[in-house]
Amino acid sequence: MYRDHKRPQLNAQLEGWLSQVQSTKRPARAIIAPHAGYTYCGSCAAHAYKQVDPSITRRIFILGPSHHVPLSRCALSSVDIYRTPLYDLRIDQKIYGELWKTGMFERMSLQTDEDEHSIEMHLPYTAKAMESHKDEFTIIPVLVGALSESKEQEFGKLFSKYLADPSNLFVVSSDFCHWGQRFRYSYYDESQGEIYRSIEHLDKMGMSIIEQLDPVSFSNYLKKYHNTICGRHPIGVLLNAITELQKNGMNMSFSFLNYAQSSQCRNWQDSSVSYAAGALTVH
Repeated sequence: MYRDHKRPQLNAQLEGWLSQVQSTKRPARAIIAPHAGYTYCGSCAAHAYKQVDPSITRRIFILGPSHHVPLSRCALSSVDIYRTPLYDLRIDQKIYGELWKTGMFERMSLQTDEDEHSIEMHLPYTAKAMESHKDEFTIIPVLVGALSESKEQEFGKLFSKYLADPSNLFVVSSDFCHWGQRFRYSYYDESQGEIYRSIEHLDKMGMSIIEQLDPVSFSNYLKKYHNTICGRHPIGVLLNAITELQKNGMNMSFSFLNYAQSSQCRNWQDSSVSYAAGALTVH
């Protein structure tokens, strides 16, 4: 994790990024935000975190994809507290108990927990966004495995009742296209111009499908283009939870607020990762 001497520097960085962003979609019920190093995606993530309303948020579910361990279900942490340079975040043992009782979860080892950055990278931002109410909320970290579509549906149903509660916030951790030889992904639609334009076009196609809140279209898009969106399963779970609530007459909308790329790919030797930040609001 981080060391204490990083605290003032990190705090200033987070404040700087957040101060440059408008809060237009507050209060967000869910956000999608990237999990790369802050130098790459800190300013992008601010667009999502700025939509969080700390005065009403009491529980924050953080759904991150598993990068290192093969996992066919979802896993819960085995610790009580996550430390951040700003302050400690408490894991909600009551909700963990409810989730555990379903029999749908496994425990992640401490090693997995420490190695996995998809949740970790959201902790300082969560702490910063909630700073004004720092003793009044808990977190529910969930490591999401490589779920089948039917499992995404099951987990979506399970989480939908939590998503229905305005005092809950869902943070869905995902980067977008990982392009280049080191990611073994080199989709290129020449009609879009430069490679980075093709990547943007591909990502924005996926983003607009997410905005339509349709899990089936999103699955079909992934099958067709194989876009390397690392948080596709957490996104799938969120979309299925939303679908469940829409069936019960809840009216929601999602909009992306920012898109960025780590660098602009122009030839086959280049590589880049894309980032997108967006927010779900309930009307």
